[in-house]
Amino acid sequence: MGTFRGVLEVNNVWVRYSGSGKPAIRGVTFAVKTHGLVLITGPNGAGKTTLLETCLGLLKPFKGYVRLLGVDTRSWTFTRIRRLCSYVPQDFMKPPHESFTVRQVIAMGLAPSKYPFEPISSNELWMVEEASKLLGIEDLLDKPIGKLSGGQQQRVFIARALVRRPKFLFLDEPFSSIDRESRGWLAKLLRWYVDSAKALALVVSHDVSPLNGLADAIIELRDGVLSRVRCFRECLSSPT
Repeated sequence: MGTFRGVLEVNNVWVRYSGSGKPAIRGVTFAVKTHGLVLITGPNGAGKTTLLETCLGLLKPFKGYVRLLGVDTRSWTFTRIRRLCSYVPQDFMKPPHESFTVRQVIAMGLAPSKYPFEPISSNELWMVEEASKLLGIEDLLDKPIGKLSGGQQQRVFIARALVRRPKFLFLDEPFSSIDRESRGWLAKLLRWYVDSAKALALVVSHDVSPLNGLADAIIELRDGVLSRVRCFRECLSSPT
């Protein structure tokens, strides 16, 4: 398995989408040694979402490797590691006819830790309510998700990601539909969560301002390559 260098290792990673000649990311290398809040930024088309989904194991590199807790994301054993992860994609919006309630959507975040068709316990219902309070949406619990605004839906899916207190949090543009006044509040919430749960959060955002002074490291991509890395705390390095 090689030398373990941290909770997340990205080593000379190249990823190409099917049918595309040019790799979406090329030669990306870094390692996160401990829990923290890491921002991935860059212009449109830089490869931010590709890198995030590769770190989560949704995309497989054709060259190099990604390891989470020392386990290669291409390994069948990685399914056990993924249970420690929560992901909020960029395309989270549900159509107006979607009838699941906010309570039901947040409860879906508990699924990786449950058996199929296992009923939700009273303690898990409490966890759902606590997650809703954390995001300020407790008054929306019985409303259909499709009837909510974009910003409200985004809060719901972040609550779903946090409900089981994951050790790894992957967020793709979590500020995109949140009003400007609330972005700083959400960034501080993510900082609090990372510290209290000793978790690692990888956050993709083209807007760095909400996380200014809160991120432990900023990874900048440009045209699929790592263009700049800024570390503000001893949490990130490049493996040798």
